[in-house]
Amino acid sequence: MHYRTNFILCLFLLFFSTSLFAQFSRGTVQEGLTVKSKILGKEVRYTIYLPFDYHTSNRYYPVVYLLHGYTDNDMGWLQFGQAHLIADEAIATQKIPPMILVMPDAGVSWYINNYDNSVRYEDFFIQEFIPQIESTYRIRSEKRYRGVAGLSMGGFGSLIYALKHPELFAACSALSAAVRTPEEFMAISAERWKGLESSLYGPGLQGEARITEHLLSNNPLHLIKHGDPDKIKSVRFYIDCGDDDFLYKGNATIHILMRDLQIPHEYRVRDGRHSWSYWRSGLADALAFIGISFHQP
Repeated sequence: MHYRTNFILCLFLLFFSTSLFAQFSRGTVQEGLTVKSKILGKEVRYTIYLPFDYHTSNRYYPVVYLLHGYTDNDMGWLQFGQAHLIADEAIATQKIPPMILVMPDAGVSWYINNYDNSVRYEDFFIQEFIPQIESTYRIRSEKRYRGVAGLSMGGFGSLIYALKHPELFAACSALSAAVRTPEEFMAISAERWKGLESSLYGPGLQGEARITEHLLSNNPLHLIKHGDPDKIKSVRFYIDCGDDDFLYKGNATIHILMRDLQIPHEYRVRDGRHSWSYWRSGLADALAFIGISFHQP
């Protein structure tokens, strides 16, 4: 009788775990999709995650635009971040409401318009990408049902969009955001500036000459300090950066500025560095923070 009881218990646990696994795996991922952009003069790739009940319902869903990091692409959050699996489990356990995740390919644009407007990625994202996505899928196209999140370069981009377009986003979750102080920009080597920052902010700049109006207008620290506090406060902010991350200074400065200006936000410093293991472990909480905005009071 003892062995029979154990056998039945094992069968129950196996069935229960298998059911949970199936439940966590119901989301649909579509890769390699494109939208046409007149602003960029090309087709832009994106990947989308649709929650498990999207194809069996007629409801409209909230959306989070999930932005990738530097040198990555629209598939990074799935290939390395397991965003679809994390979302499946978080939805199944009711940690987050069912939501659509949209992951665009931004190349190395840093999600902004560059200094001479030869690459206008921000204009594309705001004026073309969001409207096209939200007219293609059953998305609730209102501020309170739209969030933005990202890691590193994508964390920077998510802050830029939430701070410059607060009328569009209910919440922003920035993981290891690539935010730098003016002093850090001035300290960048000439070789590195030539290879990366010159295409964004202008070539051949040295010292204080690097701190141009264009750079400041695309710097989250400057936007927080000089922006309209009431508009900024209309967005809920979540900042998460590891204690061993090389981007600690910019993220800590965001926290200090927001505290000084009495801008409500959540600030997390967890054990970790600039790595996928850190971002995977933090994504569910970042989405849950945004998901709170989608609930009715």
